[in-house]
Amino acid sequence: MSSTFSGDETAPFFGFLGAAAALVFSCMGAAYGTAKSGVGVASMGVMRPELVMKSIVPVVMAGVLGIYGLIIAVIISTGINPKAKSYYLFDGYAHLSSGLSCGLAGLSAGMAIGIVGDAGVRANAQQPKLFVGMILILIFAEALALYGLIVGIILSSRAGQSRAD
Repeated sequence: MSSTFSGDETAPFFGFLGAAAALVFSCMGAAYGTAKSGVGVASMGVMRPELVMKSIVPVVMAGVLGIYGLIIAVIISTGINPKAKSYYLFDGYAHLSSGLSCGLAGLSAGMAIGIVGDAGVRANAQQPKLFVGMILILIFAEALALYGLIVGIILSSRAGQSRAD
């Protein structure tokens, strides 16, 4: 191994694993939420086609979850450059925890958005007064992913603070 490398040699593995976890888990949540709520929109569209565009909100909200994972993955991957600056296990673990917090929060939010979106758009087709309640529940489900994004950014900013270089 080259003597120019400084830091822990296995640390970048954990950092890149965090970037992958953020993107993969967030996209899994986005895909589940889109698919589950999309089925509800399609089912509801058969009975009330005039409400399809109004009922597309859960699909859009689920799609945003993947963007949260992409943001964290980019932040993490730009912070991994062991040739320019020492990268220690502390940094790798900080990036891993950052990716996992954002990714798993996105996955859980996607599951919540999918279930609420599916049931909500079907119920909205039968009783239009339920629309505002459905939107509020979807906002609270989306907030779970936003919490994961915020914690992910904070944890990612901790990388590089392990030792004074």
